[in-house]
Amino acid sequence: MPDKIANTSRPRVLSGMRPTGKLHLGNYMGALANWVKLQDAYECFFFIADWHALTTDYADTSKICDNIDDVILDWLGAGLDPEKCVLFLQSKVKNHAHLHLLFSMITPLGWLERVPTYKEQQENITGKDLTTYGFLGYPLLQAADILLYQAQFVPVGQDQVAHVELTREVARRFNQFYKIGEKEVFPEPKSLLTPSPKLPGTDGRKMSKSYGNTIELTDDEATVRAKLKTMVTDPARIRRTDPGSIDKCPVGDLHKVFSTKEKIAEVTEGCSTAGIGCIQCKGWAADSLVQILKPIQERRASFTVEQAQQILIAGSERAAKRAAVTMQEVDEAMQMRYPR
Repeated sequence: MPDKIANTSRPRVLSGMRPTGKLHLGNYMGALANWVKLQDAYECFFFIADWHALTTDYADTSKICDNIDDVILDWLGAGLDPEKCVLFLQSKVKNHAHLHLLFSMITPLGWLERVPTYKEQQENITGKDLTTYGFLGYPLLQAADILLYQAQFVPVGQDQVAHVELTREVARRFNQFYKIGEKEVFPEPKSLLTPSPKLPGTDGRKMSKSYGNTIELTDDEATVRAKLKTMVTDPARIRRTDPGSIDKCPVGDLHKVFSTKEKIAEVTEGCSTAGIGCIQCKGWAADSLVQILKPIQERRASFTVEQAQQILIAGSERAAKRAAVTMQEVDEAMQMRYPR
């Protein structure tokens, strides 16, 4: 495959996902659908962050390889095209660890301790010992992930902006200490905020694998309809004859994201007048979800696991070549090329 990516003048974007299993609609709407759009306008590097999976799941690594297969298949199903972007595996590019090590030598401990998600996740993730350096240092590994490709933009949700800011601080600190003549090695990447619509799970909370309330990209029509039948609705609609509001209903939130304007208007009218029941409304929502999921599933099924693995390996080789260019500059700036 000719390396069209490496020779482009388009601005460079980098982002990744941890391999925690099959992706769900929250992953799709929160990041993946946006990535598919970005690949046509930017030079995109998207990676599966298997080392990051160890920050919380280091005690049981038995599912990571299977999860990697699921993630790359879901990416291909969603429309990521290896002809347009580089899809790779973090651990196959060893310079992620190399740059992380170098950054750990210059990054003040307080910078990591003040990252908002550090204390939040320690409080919210129970049953796991998170008092490890890997957990404390994972935002620094993220910084290495981004800066290794000298990316100008990082597509993130609002909750990840603090991590990009840390990356910018690390880039500034490195550039302050080390230069090639007057040239700075690392650009300061900017957050590319990803529009993320409100997407509830079947229990009304945010759709999340940890809550067990997801609709997966691989769920067939029968599974989607079964899951939606149990979904919570507007609490005001106790009886079929009670009027409700789609603004107070998780099923209504799904309609707002996935249904047509005409269907949303029909749902709004029917719910507010009790002209339709919740079962009918859920059926219409399932219709809309199936229309979104069907082409994703058909594309996914067109790839074998072996083909997906080969795409990931080939992408990792391309990513490693680009990473090596950055590390040559890092070694030169730090005057650590030996022999000179």
